[in-house]
Amino acid sequence: MNPFSSGTRLRDMIRAIRACKTAAEERAVIRKECAAIRAAIDENDHDYRHRNLAKLMFIHMLGYPTHFGQMECLKLIASAGFPEKRIGYLGLMLLLDERQEVLMLVTNSLKQDLNHSNQYIVGLALCALGNICSAEMARDLAPEVERLLQFRDPNIRKKAALCSIRIIRKVPDLAENFVNPAASLLKEKHHGVMITGVQLCTELCKHSPEALEYFRKKSTEAIVKTLKDLVNSPYAPEYDIAGITDPFLHIRMLKFLRVLGQGDADASDYMNDILAQVATKTESNKNAGNAILYECVETIMSIEDSGGLRVLAINILGRFLSNRDNNIRYVALNMLMKAITVDGQAVQRHRTTILECVKDSDASIRKRALELVYLLVNESNVKPLTKELIEYLEVADQEFKGDLTAKICSIVAKYSPEKIWYIDQMLKVLSEAGNFVKDEVWHGLIVVISNASDLHGYTVRALYKAFQISNEQESLVRVAVWCIGEYGDMLVNNIGMLDIEDPIVVTEADAVDIVETAIKRHDSDLTTKAMAMIALLKLSSRFPSCSERINNLIAQYKGSLVLELQQRSIEFNSIIASHQNMKSVLVERMPVLDEATFIGKRAGNIPASLSTSNGAAINLPNGVSKSAAPLVDLLDLSSDDVPVPSSSGSDFIQDLLGLDLSAAPEQPGNNLAPKSGTDVLLDLLSIGTTPPVQSTASATDILSNQEKSPTSQLDGLSSLSPLPASKFPAAVSPTIDLLGGLAPNVASADENGSVYPSIVAYESGSLRITFDFSKTAGSPQTTLIHATFKNLSPNIYSNFIFQAAVPKFLQLHLDPASGSTLPGSGNGSITQKLRVTNNQHGKKHLVMRLRIAYKVDDKDILEEGQVSNFPRNL
Repeated sequence: MNPFSSGTRLRDMIRAIRACKTAAEERAVIRKECAAIRAAIDENDHDYRHRNLAKLMFIHMLGYPTHFGQMECLKLIASAGFPEKRIGYLGLMLLLDERQEVLMLVTNSLKQDLNHSNQYIVGLALCALGNICSAEMARDLAPEVERLLQFRDPNIRKKAALCSIRIIRKVPDLAENFVNPAASLLKEKHHGVMITGVQLCTELCKHSPEALEYFRKKSTEAIVKTLKDLVNSPYAPEYDIAGITDPFLHIRMLKFLRVLGQGDADASDYMNDILAQVATKTESNKNAGNAILYECVETIMSIEDSGGLRVLAINILGRFLSNRDNNIRYVALNMLMKAITVDGQAVQRHRTTILECVKDSDASIRKRALELVYLLVNESNVKPLTKELIEYLEVADQEFKGDLTAKICSIVAKYSPEKIWYIDQMLKVLSEAGNFVKDEVWHGLIVVISNASDLHGYTVRALYKAFQISNEQESLVRVAVWCIGEYGDMLVNNIGMLDIEDPIVVTEADAVDIVETAIKRHDSDLTTKAMAMIALLKLSSRFPSCSERINNLIAQYKGSLVLELQQRSIEFNSIIASHQNMKSVLVERMPVLDEATFIGKRAGNIPASLSTSNGAAINLPNGVSKSAAPLVDLLDLSSDDVPVPSSSGSDFIQDLLGLDLSAAPEQPGNNLAPKSGTDVLLDLLSIGTTPPVQSTASATDILSNQEKSPTSQLDGLSSLSPLPASKFPAAVSPTIDLLGGLAPNVASADENGSVYPSIVAYESGSLRITFDFSKTAGSPQTTLIHATFKNLSPNIYSNFIFQAAVPKFLQLHLDPASGSTLPGSGNGSITQKLRVTNNQHGKKHLVMRLRIAYKVDDKDILEEGQVSNFPRNL
């Protein structure tokens, strides 16, 4: 016989397929066999139809298309014999699913078979219906299935119950029809029927509140009695598994009790005794017993219960943690994470065992245990738990140190009782796993150090010692370099000594050695080297005796291939060589950073220091009179409220200020990538970006501007990172004042006859700012702006300060304002002149962000906004 004729036996085809050595050979065999089956289908071959369908099912399981044989399934189902129907129904379940339109044709055959006198054929129809039943078939055949729930044979009742579950899931409206038949199944003695009946009742409770109430009233007592009989039943060999009678029925009943008891105190109270009995009587030395105990614990934690039973459940989970089976320990950790919200005190008793799981060899258990430890930490146990975790950090696997470090840092920041303890723990973490610490962690440490004025000396000495022990940790190096640059004199002179520390001898040369080591480390990145260079510049003022050595160190990077380092080297050398009279002012200590603002923004909170959407000002909780009015706050660089857009494929100004300037041409070669919004410290230090040479203001330009105006340092913003999109109202249209339209537009003209209309740059309910423009002869890229400030409220504004920021391609200089007091009701004004130089004149337009600070009745007020409606011909 031809091995590929329609009469080939299934085993012969399987043997031929397995003999293939390549995928191409297998495809050829399948192709020939499918061709033979198609030919047999066309000839309407009755003798081998069941054999062909069996082969099609095997081909289907190999992943080849078999749609051409779907109708053969229907023909076999319509046959009279049991063998043909069995193959037909099996093919129906394998080759078709509920989405197939062909399935509609089999509904009538199913209805006939559900009413067949042969119970085995009825069983086949129930199996097929339970697997592929669609919503339409469920509605048509539900009465037959409901009737079969009362069938004489237990196997049919069992299959009818499972089929009913499928029908209820497809058509929940039919649930009420199955409530009474399902309740009757709970009285069955046959375990197979009972387990499916319990499953059906559970499904009904999920889909029908009426069914849930019915079972609570009618079936709670019965199911508790049945479970009690099952727990106390003698040995039954037909149901025994590892010494436990039918653990599958145990678990199904416990799940049903959980559904009944959830949210109902009476039902929960009724089942307390049996749950306690299951929890205490079930042996835990076998998997079957552990499965029942786990389900019992989950039921106890879900129902309305008193504390005693929950303590018993949590103690069972504590025993699970000592089990050698990793799966049991993992599910115990999962359940304890849920239990901690219900009874945290009971979980705390197993803290030692949970900590041991953090050191487990299984990675999944380690991570889950670490998450549980994080939830266990509170103000009372933070010190011992942190000590344990840091000790384990020393021996932890490299792949686990990242997760462990993140959790330790979060715990220390959240529950730190005092700043000195916070600094000590963070230094330990940085010393052990500084390379795994995220940037916002060491940023936060620097903010805390900046605010702890009485710990500056202690911190810089601790960092000096830590650096000498482990200088390969990048984050530790950065914090140490920053602190030595800021507080190097306190390190050398042992200023701010605490009782708990011993004095150390550190010379000025030793302090410079630390920074030199950091900048010359082969694995130091750009951020670390840039911070080290700034530290050297500051130390050149604090340590005059080392000034020449520091100058030589900085000068080594004049020829650096990294533009950022090269630029810093040239500018810092210029400061040291040509600006000695003002160097001490330039490199004085950084003002205290606002700790509350940094923590709030890192947590994703909306900053409180904002103006409202209609422009009305909101009082700042910390005031604007702090010693630091950081440029970061002006540009809102640390805000996480809106995502930072990517600069690829979009204009840099749009990335910087969040404006839609699609008319501005895109500059090729602009590879400036936005940095993280929380990168506060890097932005303050101008670290992390490499600006184009043409668009960067030199240090001497900034210094010359600073001599003229106290606010001219804003010109240095050209090295800051891009901004997130602004949350403030869109600026005024170039032609229409959307906030009122009443402000006059006064146009000015230059010597070439170009007209520049005046604009209202900013207007709120209390303040209006007007810009008038002019040009200087022979310098089209330079624009002179005459700003006029008018007070629209009846109150007098004192301590009036105006600040502005521009993108990298612009340079800004501000002259001093005409005054600091702004009369009310528009009776007077303050004027101020600005000079803006556009290095990409004709390609990009002017944009600007504004900040205005003033006092009203001794209250600090801050308003912010942005200007994008500059005339296009500027």
